[in-house]
Amino acid sequence: MSDPHSRLSLYLVQHGEAVAETVDPERPLSAAGRAVVAQVATWAAQRGVAVDRIRHSGKLRAEQTATIFAEKLRPRQGVSVQFGVGPNDDVRPVAKTLATESGSLMLVGHLPFLSRLAGFLLTGEGERQLLEFRYGGLIGLVREHDKWAIRCVIPPDLAALE
Repeated sequence: MSDPHSRLSLYLVQHGEAVAETVDPERPLSAAGRAVVAQVATWAAQRGVAVDRIRHSGKLRAEQTATIFAEKLRPRQGVSVQFGVGPNDDVRPVAKTLATESGSLMLVGHLPFLSRLAGFLLTGEGERQLLEFRYGGLIGLVREHDKWAIRCVIPPDLAALE
């Protein structure tokens, strides 16, 4: 369990829109995906979102999304791969790891994993969808005294209103 006085700000980001597997099996971000992610990352930076570290699944589209956010947010501990955050991975091992962390972390990944992780952290049930993720969108959660709460939900179209 975490120190009951520790606080963790957790930002969950679904990777940006990727090209179809038939176009490129590695599925890099599409031009539109890059643009949306850059727009959300800029919006977040302008509003003071700060992260100590950014982690991603290791898949190219997630790595590219994490890199774009890192260019805007400049995490002091950098960007790295977080194993166990693939689309269909079990959320419990990651939730257990998060229980030992503090500070601020951005996790860039995939659906349905991110949706299941958010549901598990907020309710203890991994199959409950509470939040709708969108390509390039950002959802902020905060843990204080071992309780999780929603901090913010930034869909890409909100960042586009600027």
